[in-house]
Amino acid sequence: MAEEEKKVEKKICVYVCTGCGISDAIDIEALTKVVNEELQLPCKTHPNLCGKEGVQLIKNDIDNEGVNTVVIAACSPRVNWDVFDFDGNIIVERVNLREGVAWSHPPKEAETQALAEDYVRMGIVKAQKTEFAEPFLEETSKTILVVGGGITGMTAALEAANAGYDVVLVEKEASLGGWAAKFFKLTPVEKPYNSVVDTSFVQDMISQVENNPKITVYTSTTIEQISGQPGLFDVTLNKAGSTEEIRIGAIVLATGWKPYDASKLEELGYGKYDGVVTNIEFEEMAKNGEVSGDVLFIQCAGQRDPNHIPYCSSVCCLVSLKQAKYVTEKGGNAYIIYKDMRTPGLYEDFYKAMQDDERLFLTKGDIKEIREEDGKLVVVVDNTLLGETIEVKVDKVVLATGMLSSMHGLYTIKEEYPDDCKIPYSHIEQKELTPEFVEELKGRGHILNLQYRQGPELPTLRYGLPDSNYICFPYESRRTGIYAAGCVRAPMGIAECIDDAKGAALKAIQCVELVSQGKTTFPRTGDIDYPQFFLQRCTQCKRCTEECPFGALDEDEKGTPQPNPLRCRRCGICFGACPERIISFKGYSIDMISSMLKAIKVPEEEGIYRIVAFFCENDAYPALDMAALNGLQWDSSVRIIPVRCLGSVNVVFIADSLSRGIDGILMVGCKYGEDYQCHFIRGSELANRRMENVQETLQRLMLEPERVKLVELAISDYDKIPQIIEEFVEQIKQVGPNPYKGF
Repeated sequence: MAEEEKKVEKKICVYVCTGCGISDAIDIEALTKVVNEELQLPCKTHPNLCGKEGVQLIKNDIDNEGVNTVVIAACSPRVNWDVFDFDGNIIVERVNLREGVAWSHPPKEAETQALAEDYVRMGIVKAQKTEFAEPFLEETSKTILVVGGGITGMTAALEAANAGYDVVLVEKEASLGGWAAKFFKLTPVEKPYNSVVDTSFVQDMISQVENNPKITVYTSTTIEQISGQPGLFDVTLNKAGSTEEIRIGAIVLATGWKPYDASKLEELGYGKYDGVVTNIEFEEMAKNGEVSGDVLFIQCAGQRDPNHIPYCSSVCCLVSLKQAKYVTEKGGNAYIIYKDMRTPGLYEDFYKAMQDDERLFLTKGDIKEIREEDGKLVVVVDNTLLGETIEVKVDKVVLATGMLSSMHGLYTIKEEYPDDCKIPYSHIEQKELTPEFVEELKGRGHILNLQYRQGPELPTLRYGLPDSNYICFPYESRRTGIYAAGCVRAPMGIAECIDDAKGAALKAIQCVELVSQGKTTFPRTGDIDYPQFFLQRCTQCKRCTEECPFGALDEDEKGTPQPNPLRCRRCGICFGACPERIISFKGYSIDMISSMLKAIKVPEEEGIYRIVAFFCENDAYPALDMAALNGLQWDSSVRIIPVRCLGSVNVVFIADSLSRGIDGILMVGCKYGEDYQCHFIRGSELANRRMENVQETLQRLMLEPERVKLVELAISDYDKIPQIIEEFVEQIKQVGPNPYKGF
């Protein structure tokens, strides 16, 4: 045992770079003295530590001196990370002296020097407390499951198969092709985007899928349940009552869309007049050769309407232009009444081409009345482009009804706003999410049937679409290893679905490769350090299982968390939530952060303050570097600690800081709310909610509530950082020094 301990004993060496203006701002000799004499560690300096000679200096010490823990006091950890990536079990800790001190504070001042010395102390403590992480390695599957056999699903399957991966394609219908195979013709899918195309390419794609040896196709099949985690998904398929279990690595959800219920559009004559049909019904008529006479198309039928679908389905204008061509080719006149014609991008060429059709008439307007007269339909249009009210007599009226995600109406969850007790489209359903209604919803059928504590389907956004709102990472979802693509994710046309499928297939491939190495996916891509749970002290409070944005934690019947390491994104939100502090990472622990806080020298002199600022590593900390790069400066009394997410800040950090005499705590993270920018979805929002617990801590310590502040910051607002810090410093000065200082 003693021999094993000797093997893992840390040998630390500190390396200080003097280049890039660091030695101009900091007394290097005094800094090395702190390391040598106060901390009793070796310290070496170099004018260009990231250069060939500087890196070799470190490598020589690793090879010849047995150094296994390297503390580099130089530039920001966000740069040169690859330069300072040493082979073997070497712990590397970066101390930001360049952007964090030299470029952002007055040179050679006492407070600037104190800041640099504190950062070095904190970096050394962090290195001492860091343990070398081992990946969670299992024999994982690299097979990709594609759910849905339409254009999106088939594209994803072919892309993954052509990249060398086995694919299982599941389709609930008896044949592949989805909606596209049912249509008469399609909107443009390739250059020059100025004419409709036939559906032969859909049949070609079906043939490619069915004949690809890497793709196994299941038709007339549904998913009974999915359990496990990426690389280890256990999927039960059901075909006519017969079940089959398969092991899957990652999943592409491509189940498409369904049309809005036109029976809700009685004011537009649907269900009242036989001649009023939906665009789906009209497409079937065209396929059967039943198009004749004059036809009027009403755009945004039940869309962009707070009483129906509040959004634009993005393709309806294109579809109406396509269907208008069916009419004019048969010698009829076509009329399109729109709110706004929306043909984004190169589809504008199709719009322009159709404008040259002499039998097509387009006008902006509001539908005032639809009535039957002499066997025809009369449509009264108000507020037209010319300001007139017109009457149009036609044989058919086509309602451009919109797209709902295929997940609409299923039992799912809506975690972004859990307090409003509403399901997606609650204004349509007219029911609240009561316990009784939840049971009713459970009987509506599912798609994925996830055996997750947080629900059986992907979480949805405001409009019931399972998109992630990842502003930096498209295709990501709230369930690791499951990627939504095509119209299930957002309304889009066929060309966009094809592109979307390629992106989702690539994400699925990336996922199976990463988890096979025990690594996580975005945004901490490649991180092997997963949370450890010391369940002996767990009180089954369920905060971790409820607050995890990615459903990484299940729970047993008692409420004890059951981790799934390959679902985990390493955000640390569970770590921040736990009141018993039983969750820990090898490189991020309660002991580590608390020890870093204790390493800060709190001066007893009057008028000198010490403030700790927790900066989210995703936007806030990069913004800090950007501010320094642009020559901005901020107060030297602030000690900045980067954290995985504001949601990973445990209340104990604040209590430890204040009880040691720190004068104030500033928390800076991503914006939260409906337009959130948090890379971990809810971290900033949860941190804000936990401020209630912080206020309880302040009351217990008999301290002022103004000593703790949370600020939302977009990365583009880097220039506001000096003002944010200055305002908080002034606020602390008005409150006065921490009465615990000196104890």
